[in-house]
Amino acid sequence: MISPGFHDFNGSLQLCNHANDSNPHNIYAFSPPFVRRGNDNDIPFFRRGFCRVRNYKLSVVCATTPQASIKDHFAPISRLNIDDSKNPSSIETALILIRHGESMWNEKNLFTGSVDVPLTRRGVDEAIEAGKRICNIPLDFVYTSALIRSQMTAVLALTQHRCKKVPIIMHDCSKQAEAWSQIYSDEAKMQSFPVIRAWQLNERMYGELQGLNKQEISERYGEEQVHEWRRSYDIPPPEGESLEMCSQRAVGYFKEHIEPRLQSGKHVMVAAHANSLRCIIMYLEKLTTCEVINLELSTGVPLLYIYKEGSFMKRGSPVGPSEAGVYALTKSLALYRQELDEMSC
Repeated sequence: MISPGFHDFNGSLQLCNHANDSNPHNIYAFSPPFVRRGNDNDIPFFRRGFCRVRNYKLSVVCATTPQASIKDHFAPISRLNIDDSKNPSSIETALILIRHGESMWNEKNLFTGSVDVPLTRRGVDEAIEAGKRICNIPLDFVYTSALIRSQMTAVLALTQHRCKKVPIIMHDCSKQAEAWSQIYSDEAKMQSFPVIRAWQLNERMYGELQGLNKQEISERYGEEQVHEWRRSYDIPPPEGESLEMCSQRAVGYFKEHIEPRLQSGKHVMVAAHANSLRCIIMYLEKLTTCEVINLELSTGVPLLYIYKEGSFMKRGSPVGPSEAGVYALTKSLALYRQELDEMSC
């Protein structure tokens, strides 16, 4: 039975493994809206199929203010960052970057840029396959561009994750939109991925080339000129953005919003576009302008990075549903996969 003292408590709790009381292992953290009056049957964590509770106890860890948005709600915390509050330098978090699946204008060989074009059937399949490849990687937050092809890719990929959470598109463009999209079920919140859209992650704007056939433009202006528009770092196409201009907004957003998540111990996926991701990878890997213009990203193939001690380490890219021999999994990521295996038993 939960103590009546929890009824009006604004704080956070931890579910701990006390098999060895001298060194309890933190498995989950959650906040009071998920602790309701009554007994332990009222706590979603104890429902069958979510986790096994043998040798686990609840303990108060800190006092907090009441939360409001689903973006501020918890997600399961893997063994990846145990005791990181005592030693911030030990935080190790996963970052997944994925270019959207094939779009309908990719298929037609048209310059797409900022035009909002959906995925093809092949693009849908690529997104689902990408989800299978990352289904064992921990995730807390998902970021996409404001364009439907990246959002479709993210949502379809997340349906394959073994934690079985539901991707929820955040609508916070206005107070009314945020209020109308509130979720009033504690359990539904707990079983959700917040998907945050940002126009700063949009594809590079191709200006007067958008909607035109790439081959026809090459024949009209010459391959050298078109290659300069597409692959140079600081030369934009007519009335469009250069890669440098795209980098200012995409990397700026990454530094301001996404990197702090990683620094705080959260695991993040970014579903975006060839050029916005090129810019972010240039920042992560400290590439030169000459190196980044030659960087090619395939549609629907996730890249894995590990953030630790202020640095990003590339850990490979998968080629199939099983990461074995492809992703260079760290010990902590392997432990997270083990947790998923135990939860599914």
